[in-house]
Amino acid sequence: MGTYLDRILAAHRAAASADHRDLDGLVAAARAAPPTRGFARALAAEPGVSVIAEVKRASPSRGALAADLDPAGLAAAYESGGAACLSVLTDVEFFSGSPGDLSAARAASRLPVLRKDFTVGPADVCDARLIGADAVLLIAAALSPLELEELAGLAAQLGIDALVEVHDEEEAAVALAAGATLVGVNQRDLVTFEVDTTRAERVASALPEGVVAVAESGIRGPQDLSRLAAAGFDAVLVGEALVTSPDPAGAVAALREAGR
Repeated sequence: MGTYLDRILAAHRAAASADHRDLDGLVAAARAAPPTRGFARALAAEPGVSVIAEVKRASPSRGALAADLDPAGLAAAYESGGAACLSVLTDVEFFSGSPGDLSAARAASRLPVLRKDFTVGPADVCDARLIGADAVLLIAAALSPLELEELAGLAAQLGIDALVEVHDEEEAAVALAAGATLVGVNQRDLVTFEVDTTRAERVASALPEGVVAVAESGIRGPQDLSRLAAAGFDAVLVGEALVTSPDPAGAVAALREAGR
């Protein structure tokens, strides 16, 4: 059956192979899209540890988290709580998200938005720009070094930030070699989907000054913020703890307070 990541990537690469749209036309349309809101800039401008608050309906390992969530209402709550940016799952098959969730969340707030999905080709980067995303996710474990470099370069050409996600020091080196200046350290192993809450601290030492460092996954509450701030992280990306909270605005506010 393969791992979660194997199955997800196989589905996305199959979809990319079946996509016969004209790439030059997509790139031209993406270049002509309205200006982005500056995802990395918003994180760097915040004092202390910034919060990227996620709109997430489900996950392969946990199943439904908030199947009936209102993306617009949740985005507005996150903004009122002090989030610096949003992250929106747009994968349909494995995470029950959609591009419509991103469009609705972005329209309901003034915050920059990351398209959280499994980017495997240039059309995916263009699509992220065209649906209104201000940043695109590039997962080092899902791409060859050449693919990573090419997709990061395309994102830069289109005026969209690239959050390059890594899981260990070797992937961090690959990300930096590709020119990444916005790096996420995912504490969730994408093979087993298990969380190692010490992973971010271990990998942080491999990220030089000048890189905006984001800790992802396994962040349950304010107590985690102090640890990650001490490790040198500029931001945290939090999903499950927020979408399952009865008070998402208050949960974001508590994280922000702990990260100051």
